[in-house]
Amino acid sequence: MNSNKPLRFIQLVDEAFEDLELWYPVYRMREAGVEVVLAGKDTNRTYHGKHGVPAETDACFAEIDPEAFDGLLIPGGWAPDKLRRYPEVLDIVRHMDREGKVIGQICHAGWVLASANVLKGKNVTSTPAIRDDLVNAGARWIDEPVVTHGNLVSAKGPADLPSYMTALLALLKKV
Repeated sequence: MNSNKPLRFIQLVDEAFEDLELWYPVYRMREAGVEVVLAGKDTNRTYHGKHGVPAETDACFAEIDPEAFDGLLIPGGWAPDKLRRYPEVLDIVRHMDREGKVIGQICHAGWVLASANVLKGKNVTSTPAIRDDLVNAGARWIDEPVVTHGNLVSAKGPADLPSYMTALLALLKKV
């Protein structure tokens, strides 16, 4: 993090997110001095993770100007299957990818990138359950806990959170 202003990240939220995959990155990023804005379909709405942990949004997708952010975090769980249905989310993902901004995705979050059509030729990992979806979207799926390809960091699941965050934070040092 080489500028005087703090980095800003968007953390996408919807119902049934994987609790650890949302909150662990948020806390680690905040510890590193990154401002993290939770964004969902509605502002000031409380969404609940698969295990009941709440997350209240700071902004709605329509309010997000991706130009004002340095990166994007997408949690796993069942939320990605909902998130990929919002045109605003897909626009945010495409913008972040086009501008080479940091994108972190874990577990089922690859569904969102597949729906945004930004995976062609990229190396990624995910939960094995969506491997075919990512390959069909043009990605090269690699059976590793964490894979970094340019601005994209992907991880398999909750057990890989420490390695995922190490890779994400290392990438931030280059921003």
